Amino acid sequence: MTTMVLSAPECHGRSGASDVAELYAQHRLPLTRLAVLMLGDLASAEDAVQEVFVKLWSRSELLENVASPSAYLRTAVVNRARSVQRRRKTEREYRPLFVPDVEAAEATAMLPLEHREVVQAVRELPTRQREVVILRYWADLSETDIARTLGVTRGTVKSAASRGMRTLSERLKD
Repeated sequence: MTTMVLSAPECHGRSGASDVAELYAQHRLPLTRLAVLMLGDLASAEDAVQEVFVKLWSRSELLENVASPSAYLRTAVVNRARSVQRRRKTEREYRPLFVPDVEAAEATAMLPLEHREVVQAVRELPTRQREVVILRYWADLSETDIARTLGVTRGTVKSAASRGMRTLSERLKD
């Protein structure tokens, strides 16, 4: 994977547009997979990724001093997914009790039963553990990269990964 640093003047001209388009082509699918794992459905994940790229397109100065656009984009998608989760939590608190909470069928319908159980168990982990497990085992990031992405220490990443995997092991023992 190549690393590019874009300056604000470049992004406002033609080359900036093509740089953002190139970043989009390179990173859209992995970022969407990450967002699906965090949010649980494809539509919300696509929306989150698209919102990150729209912000990047409209505010090109965001990349002015970024050494690693992929790390920046990953952090932006994680933060956007967190915002969506906070909004969902607030909506659930104020939703009438008789409205069923239905998960999008397409999110897991194509997965074999064993994989669906794993995905469901991951979704039930506490937030920090879920984020760390997803970034470590699905996005294949190092502890250092996860710590940077989430804005925590490596020790926090290690303990969250350990607790998360222990919890998953207990839940999936059967």
